[in-house]
This record gives sequence, structure tokens and C-alpha cells, in this order.
Amino acid sequence: MKARIMVVDDHAIVLHGLKELINNEADLEVALEAETAEQALEILEHDRPDLLVTDISLPGLSGLELIKKVVANYPDMPTLVLSMHDELVHGERAFRVGAKGYLVKQEATEKVITAIRKILSGDVYLSERMQSVLLQKVRGKANTQPMSVLSNLTDREYEIFRLIGLGLGASEIAGKLNRSVKTIEAHRANLKQKLGLRNAHELNRFAANWADRERV
Repeated sequence: MKARIMVVDDHAIVLHGLKELINNEADLEVALEAETAEQALEILEHDRPDLLVTDISLPGLSGLELIKKVVANYPDMPTLVLSMHDELVHGERAFRVGAKGYLVKQEATEKVITAIRKILSGDVYLSERMQSVLLQKVRGKANTQPMSVLSNLTDREYEIFRLIGLGLGASEIAGKLNRSVKTIEAHRANLKQKLGLRNAHELNRFAANWADRERV
């Protein structure tokens, strides 16, 4: 019996290429697909794949938020992140929320099948580069500076910052994350302080510029 894979990505070309790659394997098939985290969660209410592969940068809720919800609601379903973002920037954050593997899209053609099979066997997929970084951190030898000012944000702050960058207001973010507007405003205040920004306008502009550059 083939292992059933769900792919979540809003780029049609990436989705098509990934489907072809996986479906060429005798023991794997892309059985489910979605373009957004919200759509994926709706599908998962009725059908459960053996593995979920998701991008981090999705319209609406991010892949990180999707993984959090999958881990909470379907703890036996492993997840693999397939992202354009460098693993040293987002890899650790992805593993912290429960991902079982992280793969940069540029390497996907060569390594995605290996990563999928490794995770399906109950293991974790880490590149040699990521293994080295995490090992240094465990040993207390990591002496590099954070990759960006966003490295110091909590997962919740990062998600709110990302949604601000997409142009969402406090009430819209509150609705998406199922939090009160007051809570979101408190997070916005923390973001301004952590990022050294003076007011809401600077935060909105900084987040929008970052989102445009990162194409989140």
C-alpha cells in the first residue's frame, strides 16, 4: 500500500513538480493537496494522510501555525517543511513547533524523497549543516550572532509580525489566531520594543518591507 502524502503550497508550479516527483515513486502518492493552511485544516477534518509536507510562507496562517495545529490535533501525523527560506533562519523554529524535517526548496529534487521516507520510518530529517549547528548549540559552542533581529521573537510574535507584514490589522489577526484584540495589541507593543521601533507606523512599515523582501 502506498503512503499517502498531503502537500500544502500556494505556488502551482512547485505543487505540480512535487506531485510528479512523489508520484513517480512506487510506494508514495500525493493523495491530498491544499493552497492554504486553512484549507488544509478543513481537509484534515475528513481525511488523514500519512505525512504532511508544507511550505512556511502561505497566505493567511503560516506553515508554522499549521504545524502547531496538526501536532495538537493529530499528534501521530508527521510534518515536513519544504521552504525557500534558509534552514538556519527558520529551521530551528520549525522543529520547535513540531516539524520532523526541514528541506530548502532548492534541494528538494535531490532530497525530498529521502526526507519523506526517513520521516515515515519514524526518524527526523536534518541536513548535515543543520545537524552541525544544533550540535554546536547543544554543546554551548554556538558563538554566531542571530541571523536577523527576528530570531529573538517568540513563535507567536513572529506569526503576528508576519501577518502585520501582510497588511492585516489587529482585529483581523485576532480572528485568525483566535486571540483577543487586546492580546494582539500587547504583542504589537512587545514587537515595537524588541525591534527598536517607536510607533505603530514604523512597525507596519518595517513588517511590510520585510514581507515584501521575504515574499511571505
